[in-house]
Amino acid sequence: MKTVTMMLALSLWLTSCGSNDGSNASADSSAQVASSESAGGNPDYDPKRGTGKFTDVVISPTLDKALAEKGKATSDVKCGSCHKLTDEKLVGPGWKGVTSRHTPAWILNFMTNTDEMINKDPVAQAQLEICLVRMPNQNLSDDEAKSLYEYMRQNDGVK
Repeated sequence: MKTVTMMLALSLWLTSCGSNDGSNASADSSAQVASSESAGGNPDYDPKRGTGKFTDVVISPTLDKALAEKGKATSDVKCGSCHKLTDEKLVGPGWKGVTSRHTPAWILNFMTNTDEMINKDPVAQAQLEICLVRMPNQNLSDDEAKSLYEYMRQNDGVK
């Protein structure tokens, strides 16, 4: 019973930290996570971008509507059964505001390198603590991930 109470309290605390009021305690704390240097002088892990092939992602200030439509189609098939477009959790977290909470590189790396991100990224691990279900690797292509990101931007109000 104590364990259940502690898990519930932790979940409530983490959920309350996820408000979209401009502060981001989870992302701020992840910035303090391991930035050990490799032999080449580059950080082994970058909490702003996560881990994966996406590094410096350039995003247009305006929405690419055709790309967002492709993202919606992909979402309907691969994402919609676990994620809502609101901030409400279904199986996984809701998508509302996700593009303002994370960098484009972090989101794209999470979508295409899911397992390694969950294993290394403290923000992804905290989300796993809340959802209690590990996001399956959807084997998204880079193009599918980019279109999903554009659909997320559309959902977040980018015109």
